[in-house]
Amino acid sequence: MKSVGRHLILELWECRESELNSTEIVEKALLEAVETCGATLLSMQIHPFSPQGVTGVAVVSESHILIHTWPELSYAAVDVFLCGDSRDPAKVIPVMEKYFAPKKVQAIEMLRGSHSEE
Repeated sequence: MKSVGRHLILELWECRESELNSTEIVEKALLEAVETCGATLLSMQIHPFSPQGVTGVAVVSESHILIHTWPELSYAAVDVFLCGDSRDPAKVIPVMEKYFAPKKVQAIEMLRGSHSEE
C-alpha cells in the first residue's frame, strides 16, 4: 500500500498559558517544525485572537503545519500534513514539547491518499 502523505494530529494538554497566547512563540515553533521536518516553507500566517488565542499556519511545498491555541484551556491543536515518503511529521512532537511544555500529548497519525501500487 502506498500513500501520498502522512497526516499527524496532535493534542497538547496542560501547556503553559503564556506561550499559547504568544504570536512570537507560535511563529518560532512553526519555523522550527518546518526546519526539523525538512520541509520547504512557502508562506506563513499568524493571527492573534481577542481576548486570547493564536492560530498559525505554515504553508509548505509538502502541504502544511498548523497550530491553534486555546490559552484558557491550556490546550493547543497541531495539524501536520506532509506529502512524500521522506518526510516524517512525528519529528514535530519534540519541537511542540519544547515551545509549549504540555504535560499530556495525544497523537494520531494517518496515511492520506492510500492506494495500491500498480
